[in-house]
Amino acid sequence: MDTEFLRTFVIVVEGGSIAEAARRLELTPASVALRMRTLEKEFGTRLLVRSGRTVTPTEAGRALTELGRGLLRDVENVKSALTTETPTGELRIGAVQTAITGMMPKILTTVQEAYPRLEIHIVPGQSAELHSKVLSGEVDGAILTEPYFALPKACGWAVLREEPMQVIAPSSMASLDAHSVLASEPFIRYGHGVWGGRLVENYLAGAGIRPRERFVLSTLDAIAVMVDRGLGVSLVPDWSPPWPEGLSLTKLPLPLPAEPRRIGLLWMKGSARIRLLRVFLEQAAASLRQSSGIAA
Repeated sequence: MDTEFLRTFVIVVEGGSIAEAARRLELTPASVALRMRTLEKEFGTRLLVRSGRTVTPTEAGRALTELGRGLLRDVENVKSALTTETPTGELRIGAVQTAITGMMPKILTTVQEAYPRLEIHIVPGQSAELHSKVLSGEVDGAILTEPYFALPKACGWAVLREEPMQVIAPSSMASLDAHSVLASEPFIRYGHGVWGGRLVENYLAGAGIRPRERFVLSTLDAIAVMVDRGLGVSLVPDWSPPWPEGLSLTKLPLPLPAEPRRIGLLWMKGSARIRLLRVFLEQAAASLRQSSGIAA
């Protein structure tokens, strides 16, 4: 079986038409159709059902799609492991939302300039979800909040950014003390279910503050907007910009030591794409050092 024909088949299924696959592959529709007929003849079964200009996979076609994706990924892993030239191949990198908007543009620009043949696919998600995807192999690595529990020895972890905790409040409260604001104002809690939220819980418990909880949210941008609208105050990490535009907020420092939110890259040490992951980590660290003005 020609793996290029298999890749064409997967693209046909994903695009839902011969014409779309032809456009993506820069082939003629006739060439794509011929590849599909060749695969059907080789496997001795119908793989696609055609209806007008669209196609859908048969039961056998759906099975081939899932198996084919894995096989194509294995082929790329072999190529990546054996090549001694410029790193090439595909990486699936998970990332929390603040990393996607704040860190990833800088990182991807640096990676693309240094290794134009390295293809990065971004998978969004929350830290707990991405942690599971790394362990299961659904993604090759993930940029997420540092886990609050011990990682398995099979995992690799590297901190990319530390974000100090702070109180955000309407700008009219700029002269007030962070603890008095937390104790007296309606509180918008950075969610119980997200890993960064545990830092909030730990600080409030250590400071002996029981805020008047009003809302619980897991999205930092949404918290900032609600604080700007005067709906309360919040205790959040100083996440990487951009923040929502047009906000009138003040950031109040905490009077007691607080553990920062650490954002880093998690991966499996035994990954077939460990060489590409090392390249990605190297470029990620370099791009963030450059953007912060820290010398290597």
